[in-house]
Amino acid sequence: MATGRTRRRTAYRKRYQNRFSMFLVTLVVVMLLIVVAVKSVELREKKAANDTRIAQLNEQIADAEAEAERIREYEKYTKTKAFVEKMAHDKLGLVYENEIIFKEED
Repeated sequence: MATGRTRRRTAYRKRYQNRFSMFLVTLVVVMLLIVVAVKSVELREKKAANDTRIAQLNEQIADAEAEAERIREYEKYTKTKAFVEKMAHDKLGLVYENEIIFKEED
């Protein structure tokens, strides 16, 4: 009879230890899932912020390219005769020989 009792106790202990082990494993798996879910949300937010930053930088690149094109056009214009004449007239006050200048009286 003593052996029957010890067998039952041993079986009960094994069953209890097995349940406790399964509880611990389940707890660890649930904790891992929670950590993965939190990190996933953080990564999505970071990706959205990066996408916004990329859009802003692409817009700045387009603006810089447009500015560079405007500068190239202005450089071409500065090499023309019309630019030289305009600067001579505006900055130096030079005029053509037969040009008549009207000034306002103050």
